[in-house]
Amino acid sequence: MKLAIFIPCLNEENTLGSVLSTIPKKIAGVDDIEIVVVDDGSTDKTVEVAKKYGVKHFVRHAQNQGLAYSFRDGIRKSLEIGGDIIVITDGDNQYPQDRIPDLIQPILDARADIVIADRQTSTIEHFSLSHKILQRVGTWVLNKAAGTNIPDGTSGFRAFTKDAAISLNLVTRYSFGMETIIQAGNKKQTIATIVIKTNPKTRESRLFKSPWQHARRQAVVIMRSFMMYKPYSVFLWLGGVLFVGGLIPFIHYLYLDLTTNHANGAHHLQSLIIGTVLLITAFIAFTLGFVADLIRINRSLIEDVLEGQRRLEYRNKKDEKTKS
Repeated sequence: MKLAIFIPCLNEENTLGSVLSTIPKKIAGVDDIEIVVVDDGSTDKTVEVAKKYGVKHFVRHAQNQGLAYSFRDGIRKSLEIGGDIIVITDGDNQYPQDRIPDLIQPILDARADIVIADRQTSTIEHFSLSHKILQRVGTWVLNKAAGTNIPDGTSGFRAFTKDAAISLNLVTRYSFGMETIIQAGNKKQTIATIVIKTNPKTRESRLFKSPWQHARRQAVVIMRSFMMYKPYSVFLWLGGVLFVGGLIPFIHYLYLDLTTNHANGAHHLQSLIIGTVLLITAFIAFTLGFVADLIRINRSLIEDVLEGQRRLEYRNKKDEKTKS
């Protein structure tokens, strides 16, 4: 059983040593531990620090590509070196590396496909009140979209089985955290959580300038994921609202026609025109819902093909290493 731990880094020379020095050297149930550093365009001595601590596996980005791409490439590299369990942690030493054995235990016990650490965001001192509220609201919306019950949807301290990692298909350039949960939830993968206490803050976040910017970007990710995985829910709900709104003027007109002698009038004609437009729009929304659902089915089939190709690719690489 090989554990691959990958660390996305952007100018982390001051904190990376603390991360690497606290990663356990031996874990019960694990035969081999490999570390991968994803250098996302660092301009400092991040790579030199990693090499000093014995890191042998690197992914190098010539320029900064963002955390989502670093996550994608870290997963790929971890699979290439034969990781059976894959852990992601941060280069800023936010997470307690000594809890990695607890993080992967549900996977070792075959109780989970993915394990996510709960940072207990409501107790983190350097989080502002607005940040805490947005985290809670965002996680609630995420759980509704994914059909999960995760207490901390944006935590970056996670563990994946090899199969769960292979099945990931990221499309966002910003947030891997929420998208992976939504994908896992829709693929009926089992997600477990453990409670942790984060280390003291070492620097300001580089992911966003303010919690509100973060919330806006997360909202876009969630909405897009809803459209991808549950398009019929989005478009049928929208079409239903428009259909009811379009019927109201006609029902009102019919009521007046049956109860008064002066149902006709200019404003009634305008209402009927608005109602007609709403009904046509509702029909378009229903049609888009059916088309989007067909696209969803097609995408699901393509994802299955991609997953099969990845399994074959990593199996061949493993065979080549065994022969050599």
